[in-house]
Amino acid sequence: MNFNEYQNKSRKTAIYPDAGSNFVYPTLGLSGEAGEVAEKIKKVIRDKNGKIDQETKEMIKKELGDVLWYVAQLATELGLTMDDIAEHNIKKLYSRLERGKICGDGDNR
Repeated sequence: MNFNEYQNKSRKTAIYPDAGSNFVYPTLGLSGEAGEVAEKIKKVIRDKNGKIDQETKEMIKKELGDVLWYVAQLATELGLTMDDIAEHNIKKLYSRLERGKICGDGDNR
């Protein structure tokens, strides 16, 4: 499955207020789900000496799926395709790599 296919398929499950003209809802959901991923990692550090077992990996996989869902919905709300977002991101990263600017601060390095 490619990103655009995922985006189109996941849109069928986008049941939230004013879907199609509401970028706030998926933005807040994305933030919440990213926090859940961070929470699972925090507990790995606290409870499992930093070692991720298979059960934890599966839980994180589910949360990352939720992050992906919200990214797809936000992209749709903004009229963007996930394939285009992914392609643009890779171009940006490779440009930074070629210029020795992978590390550092700022969006426009």
